Formats: sequence, structure tokens, C-alpha cells
Amino acid sequence: MQISEGVVVHKTRSHQKVSFVLLVFILLTVAQNTYASGFAIFTQSASSLGQGAAVVSHTDSPSTIFFNPALMNKIDGTQVEIGTTLMFPSREFKSNSTGQSVEGKSDVFYPSTFYVTHKFNNMISAGLGVFTPFGLGTDWGDTWEGRYIATKSEMTTFDINPAISFQVTPKLSLAAGLDILYLDTTFEGKINLGFDVGQKFNGDGTGVGYNLGILYDITKDISFGASYRSEIKVDIKGEGTFDQQIPGLLENSAGKADITLPHQVFAGISYKGFDPFILEVGMRWENWSSFKELNVNFDNGMQSKQIRNWNDTYAFNVGAQYKLNNAVVLRAGYLYGQNPVPDSTFDPTIPDSDTHLFCVGTGLNFGKLTIDLAYAYQLQEDRTKNNTIIAPLPANGKYSTDINILAASLKYRF
Repeated sequence: MQISEGVVVHKTRSHQKVSFVLLVFILLTVAQNTYASGFAIFTQSASSLGQGAAVVSHTDSPSTIFFNPALMNKIDGTQVEIGTTLMFPSREFKSNSTGQSVEGKSDVFYPSTFYVTHKFNNMISAGLGVFTPFGLGTDWGDTWEGRYIATKSEMTTFDINPAISFQVTPKLSLAAGLDILYLDTTFEGKINLGFDVGQKFNGDGTGVGYNLGILYDITKDISFGASYRSEIKVDIKGEGTFDQQIPGLLENSAGKADITLPHQVFAGISYKGFDPFILEVGMRWENWSSFKELNVNFDNGMQSKQIRNWNDTYAFNVGAQYKLNNAVVLRAGYLYGQNPVPDSTFDPTIPDSDTHLFCVGTGLNFGKLTIDLAYAYQLQEDRTKNNTIIAPLPANGKYSTDINILAASLKYRF
């Protein structure tokens, strides 16, 4: 097929390029995560962020619906909490081939949350959470070396999570909840046909999962908590478009795919014996090894398969809270998290790496109203790409990322 003078493109090979590039729209989700592996997000309240998410066996926040709903029995009356997190990422790529550095555009992300809990009696508590468990994005610009992998990508998810908790014995409580998840995603990139062609994919989908929680008070000062979030399969449907259509080669087309969000397990042990000081140590496991490949089917008959072969990950954290007086609570925490992406499938749409998170925070009580504030600095270890994804311009080189995070939550007790 003759495209322009001096440029000849084979239809089959070009369709493969188009299919591969459109495939990447799902992978945008992993681009800018916060103290997470893969594309999970754990900035679910300012109180939890200030303690490095070490809040699985103790709580003072309705956001426990996310971390461990069995703790709802510890929250008296009716409490409502709203919050948001501002994330300021800084990202840089240094090319192996040119030695030049490129900085990603510094968009600000702000996943927000809403929680409400109600204690019916000494046996039963229930709550509802609305939050963003996966998502965010990257923006490398339209001219950088890796533009044939991705230029700009964004994703938003919303999880509606009703939950109920039962105080089975004075020491043991159990909880269960339902996750109804909506996903919306946009991916932009370039296709190399001897000249650059812009392409964009918009897609969305829904999925359903569940979550469980357990809390056991070993002694009056020591508590153990654990929770489980099931995998969620999301069927995604969308539309791929091009800024230049070429009949038989580049044509707008609907497409569909599915992605399975991983199982997650949280656990923690807290100690309250140094009252008014509370200390918790914890861990998190995520089943990313289930993410082996992505298959995309297009209405024009094309199919695409991309191997991912991710690994399961662990994170370890410690957090502390000190009640200075009835009006002020001080918090601090640290988290180390592994990343799931092997060297063989690492690319700039997934610039994930092992993470160090340093956190501080405070809670200010004004009667029935509490204001929680937190700051965290996330340092991701440098990651070097050295593979042949999208050869001959694979964007091999060093990827560096850090993130400044600010969170605020308002809680009101009725």
C-alpha cells in the first residue's frame, strides 16, 4: 500500500502495530501509583496516610471500610468522613541512546473519598465507602523517544463499597462487604508509519468483587487485624480513533478487552500499652502473578496479545500515633513496597519500581468535628529499561520518579 512518496507500508505489519499500540490503553493505570505496587492506590484518608497505611488492627477513621471493615465495631455512633489527596509527581527519563533527559509533565492527581459508618448496637455496625482503588496516569509529551509506546494516559476508578461488621465475641469481630467498581480510561500515543500518526483510545467498564475483614483483640493492649479484597474482572469497551485515517490501514474501530484486578491481603498487629501511644506493624500481599497477558479484540477482526508475566508483591509498613492532648494527635509512618513488573516487560507506561514512603500527619479535634492532615514523600528506586519493546525505539534508559503527597480529611461525629 502506497502511503506517500517513498513510504511503503505492509498492511499486516501495520495492523499489528496499531493493535499493539491500542492495547496499551489498559496499562496506563500503572503509571503513577502511590505507595502501591502495580496500579493500586492506598491514599484512602489523611489519617491512614499519616501512619503509612499501618491501620489494619486499629482505627479512628471510617476509612477502615477500605483497610479492615471489621474495625467498624470500634467506631461509635454515626460518623461521616470526606477527604482528598493531592499528588505532585516528578518523573524523568534519561535515554541510553542519546544521553538526553526528558521530564514528564507534572499533572496533579487528586483521588477523593467518602465514608460513612453507623453502629446499630454492640453487635452490628455497617458502613459505605466510595473511593478510588486503582488508577492515575502519565504524560510524557508528544515528541519524546518513547512516543510509540505512550504519550499520555489516564485512568479513573470508582468503588462503591457497602460493608457490615459483626461483634461475634467480646474479642472477635468479622466483616464482609461488596465492591461495585467502575473504570474509565483514556490512552494517547503515536504510530510510526515513516511519519507520526496520533491515536487515542477511550474505554470504560464495570466489575464486581467483595471484601472480608477480621479483628481479634489478643489482650487489652494487643490486637491483630487482617482483611482480604477479592479480584475484580472488568470488561472494557471503547473506541480507538486516529488523527489521520487511511482506508484499510488506519480506521477508527471499537474494541474490547478485560483486565483482572488482583487479590489483596492486609494484616497488622497493634500495641496500645504505651497509652496514649499506639504502634502498628503490618504487611500487604498482592496477587499480581495472575496478570500474565492482555488480549484485545477489535471489531475490524484484529486481535492482539501482550505478555506481562508480573510477579506477586509484598509491602511492609510501620505506623505510630500519639495523642498529645484531647485536641491534637500526632502521626508518623514508613512503608517499603515491592513492584510487580519484571525487567522483560518493563516499559514507560508502567514505570513502576520498589518504593519507600515517609509519612507524617496530625489530627485536630474540634468537638464533633475532626480535621486530619498528612504529608508523605514517596521515593521510587531508579529503574533501568533494557529490552526491545517497540524496537527500534524502545526508550531504553533510566527512569526516576518521586511524588509529594498532601492529604486532608474532614470527619464529623453525630
